[in-house]
Amino acid sequence: MQSRFPYSDTNKRYHTYDYYLRHRYGTKCARIPIDAGFSCPNREQGGRGCIYCSSRGSGDFCSDVLLPPEEQFAREYARLTGKWGKRLPAIPYFQAFSGTYAPTAQLRALYDAALHYTDEMGQPVVIPAISIATRPDCLPPETVAYLAMLNRLCDVTVELGLQSMHDATLSRIGRGHDLASFCDGYDRLRAAGIAVCVHIINGLPTADAPCESREQMLETAAFLAERRPAFVKIHMLHVMEHTPLSDMWRADALRLLPQEDYVTLVCDQLALLPPETVICRLTGDGPADTTLAPAWTKNKRAVLAAIDKTLAARDLCQGDRYAPAGGAK
Repeated sequence: MQSRFPYSDTNKRYHTYDYYLRHRYGTKCARIPIDAGFSCPNREQGGRGCIYCSSRGSGDFCSDVLLPPEEQFAREYARLTGKWGKRLPAIPYFQAFSGTYAPTAQLRALYDAALHYTDEMGQPVVIPAISIATRPDCLPPETVAYLAMLNRLCDVTVELGLQSMHDATLSRIGRGHDLASFCDGYDRLRAAGIAVCVHIINGLPTADAPCESREQMLETAAFLAERRPAFVKIHMLHVMEHTPLSDMWRADALRLLPQEDYVTLVCDQLALLPPETVICRLTGDGPADTTLAPAWTKNKRAVLAAIDKTLAARDLCQGDRYAPAGGAK
């Protein structure tokens, strides 16, 4: 049954990444995670990085960093084409750490080459787009200028972690930048014509509480709605082994959201966001063997099904409470 939501040809009530890909490129695309060996200024300045970040800097599902990026791409492309039984266009996703934390000449060599990646047999693969995960404080003018040039050759999406709009929370999680820094990086990318995918995390601890309030998390969604990002990823905070967050979890200093509360919250956040914003993710997960809690995050399909069911039961769609001038309807 088709949804009443305008950006859906299924029963989905939000703007899925699958819908976007099929209508943008006429087909599904293989999204290939790559660890290009970047670092992060938040770690190099003497800190442990963000409290939830693993030793691979969000690149836990990437191939071995010791392999060249083009080989990582070819191996994962072969795995996916074997799984699906057909070749598809591919989107290299430079996921690990901060993908613009390097001199512009180094970035140019890496990302220009990504436009010409091949499969394991050396056959060209259609590359309609590239995604680059980074931080708003790793975007000097010369890097933004290069990304704008690259954006004329393929669709470039830069992924920025906002996580929360609340500076007290950003400080508590060791984010290493404040809201003003995020706004600066986001605005400069948009002014250069570059699409941005913004990440937020539900369930973060704050300065004086083991978890942000529901109101604070809705305020972050309303903040995003005012800026109308091209893409959004919504994550649930999950605790991974060997992170500062795991120490807090063992010390009982966290309040992790139950699945029911998370599902209800996400539905309300979706209602605040513009309907044209593409929702690339609605829950976060880590490797099963290193994810400590909450256990329910390991069953992504069940979480997504619960979100679909709740939206339908409430007759709620993405954008139902969006007001173009900002705020709620």
